[in-house]
Amino acid sequence: MKRSGPRQNDKLRDDTGRAKRDLPRPKFERAAASAHLIYGVLPVLEALRGNARRIDKVYVADGAREHRLREISELARKNGIAVNLISRDNMSSMVPAEANHQGVVAAASAAEYTSETELLESAGDGALFVILDGIEDPRNFGAILRTVECAGADGVFIPERRAVGLTETAAKSSAGATEYVKVAKVPNVNRLIEELKTRNVWVVGTSGDASLDYTDWDWSQNSALVLGNEGSGLHRLVAENCDVLVRIPMYGRIDSLNVSVAAGVILFEARRQRAAKAEHALE
Repeated sequence: MKRSGPRQNDKLRDDTGRAKRDLPRPKFERAAASAHLIYGVLPVLEALRGNARRIDKVYVADGAREHRLREISELARKNGIAVNLISRDNMSSMVPAEANHQGVVAAASAAEYTSETELLESAGDGALFVILDGIEDPRNFGAILRTVECAGADGVFIPERRAVGLTETAAKSSAGATEYVKVAKVPNVNRLIEELKTRNVWVVGTSGDASLDYTDWDWSQNSALVLGNEGSGLHRLVAENCDVLVRIPMYGRIDSLNVSVAAGVILFEARRQRAAKAEHALE
């Protein structure tokens, strides 16, 4: 199938090379409530060595001097796990009182992740992927996973950083879908988009400002649906790198749908179109 369209040191640092900033305390309190936490140098090291695919994030305390923290950070990065530098106060708020965290805490996911390559190669002709560009609410994430499973899509890609992972809350909200839906973490959504294009997958973003209705796109093609953050939508560069942007028309006074509802509307339209095309081919 021929495609066309736009193509567009030892300190912990973010993707731009700048030192990471601490996150607000409430985020860590939520993390502690919705994920299984492993703390202490040896327990975290063993978790990374034994089953790194269940580790969602690693937190390292600012100023921690334990020499094995370097090994933890390197092992985490090797396995595509985000490493976050946080204050000792925030770290202490994550774990039980008097716990000896030794400057490191790992948040274990409620389900195992699939590798990016494995997910890409698992889908044949008629691929239907979902890319989540910074979804932060675990209940929305879980609801999207439930929708993905019910629509029979091939799997979901999420960013390693600044996005919710497979927490217990997400797993509960998915109503069991985490047992069936393949979820892969990627270091860079834009690089993923370029890789999908080389595999003849059309990348379709969602935007309320788009001129094309979602029903006017041909979803019978290999497609990846990109859904943005609950509040800000798609990041600018992600939107620019999509082949096309589509919108769901609104007819009431509220100008947008919840992101998990939007996922359901579009994925089941894709299924409707694919079923109609298959039926037509049999005539």
